[in-house]
Amino acid sequence: MSPTDSMTPRRRSLSVRVRIVGVVVLVAAIGILLAGSFAHILQRERILANVDDRLTTTVENVRIVVTEGQWSGLDQALRAVVQQINPDRNEGTLGIIDGQAALVPGVHVDAPLDSFPGLVTRVVDETSGERVVVGTYVEGDRVLRYIATPVRLADDPQQGIFLAAYDLRGSLADLDAAAGTFNIAAVITIIAAALVGWLVSGRLLAPIRRLRETAERITATASSDRVEVQGNDDVSQLARTFNDMLDRLDSALEGQRRLLDDVGHELKTPITIVRGHLELLDPNSPADVAETRTLAIDELDRMADLVADISSAQQAGSLRDLALEPTDVAALTRNVIAKAQAIEGAEVAEGPIAAGTAVLDSARVTQALLQLATNATTHGGGDLTIGSRIVDVGDGESTVDFSVADRGPGIPKEAQSAVFERFRRVDVGRGVKGSGLGLSIVQAIARTHGGRVELASTPGFGATFTLVLPVDGPAKAEAP
Repeated sequence: MSPTDSMTPRRRSLSVRVRIVGVVVLVAAIGILLAGSFAHILQRERILANVDDRLTTTVENVRIVVTEGQWSGLDQALRAVVQQINPDRNEGTLGIIDGQAALVPGVHVDAPLDSFPGLVTRVVDETSGERVVVGTYVEGDRVLRYIATPVRLADDPQQGIFLAAYDLRGSLADLDAAAGTFNIAAVITIIAAALVGWLVSGRLLAPIRRLRETAERITATASSDRVEVQGNDDVSQLARTFNDMLDRLDSALEGQRRLLDDVGHELKTPITIVRGHLELLDPNSPADVAETRTLAIDELDRMADLVADISSAQQAGSLRDLALEPTDVAALTRNVIAKAQAIEGAEVAEGPIAAGTAVLDSARVTQALLQLATNATTHGGGDLTIGSRIVDVGDGESTVDFSVADRGPGIPKEAQSAVFERFRRVDVGRGVKGSGLGLSIVQAIARTHGGRVELASTPGFGATFTLVLPVDGPAKAEAP
């Protein structure tokens, strides 16, 4: 990264909490808007259709009044129509004779049509063909939905028109008022949804926030902090998983620190020995040179073996390096016995052998069993027994147990927990050389398979190491 890049300010993005609340508010707003708009449109269309139906009914009433009455003239017939047809709310009626507004209702109307001269002129022009006309008239802020029907008498030359009209703004006023109330309620609902979303998202994301704060505090030298877990939801489960990961990382870091300390300690001795002999070397003495050369090569070989053991221990503890496959337990056991018989000083007897199949890495298991056989030969005198069995542990699960038993002096009880530690050599009075990594490698192989190593020993009666592995393979095993 260049200095320019490091100095460039990072654009701050919106927090997850803000995004969640934003999405909740947006979805709520869109839902309320669509529902309100749809309901408003349907109700508006219903009101307008009702207006048209009432206007059509008015025309039918006009025809009844005119045809059923006995009239001396058009003026009398049209006056009867205007008087008998009472205007509805937001409606007005008007009688037009020879193109002039002549007759108005005798009661108060919400839409006095005689105050719209433009409407009268328009209706007269539209009904010139003796047809009923329905239309919409706009004047200023008034919108009228009207119907005009010609009124004629056979023996009267006058031309009459009955006009009825609704003020649409007045007819839609209640709907508009309801829409205003709905808008206020929608705003309140959206604000309430935002507040509830803010509180709920804050509560749900609290473990994640604590997780982030904990991750910020953790360093390679201070990794003991853990996230406080509350509840049993998915986010809380994430916090538990994070804590488990920190436990594994902490264990791995501690193991690495111990490994570095132990490696430094183990390598210090051969380096000191070689350096000391080289400093005291007499270059003019061939015998001294040869002796020092032999010692240096021996110490370097020991360091090479130590490095190889460290690499093997590292690979044994990696779950990614396992080649798991169904394996015949009996065939694997006999194969290990055959290979163990080639170990110098080993006298191998065949113990009970299980019949069945297990999911495991046969190469790694063979490595672990041969390491146990080598230890048994080195520490137990070479008289050993190798066997296997399949054990039902309940709940539909089983384990395959590979055992290596010797008849040596055994391991003291107080030393049994230390034999699996790296670079630890339990002194049982034989002065045996070794890196101290063998049993640590065996334990790492067992753990990566999701199993364990068990030790049973009584001083004076030998020791039995048992590799206990799940038959179905590692489910969620992690390297230590």
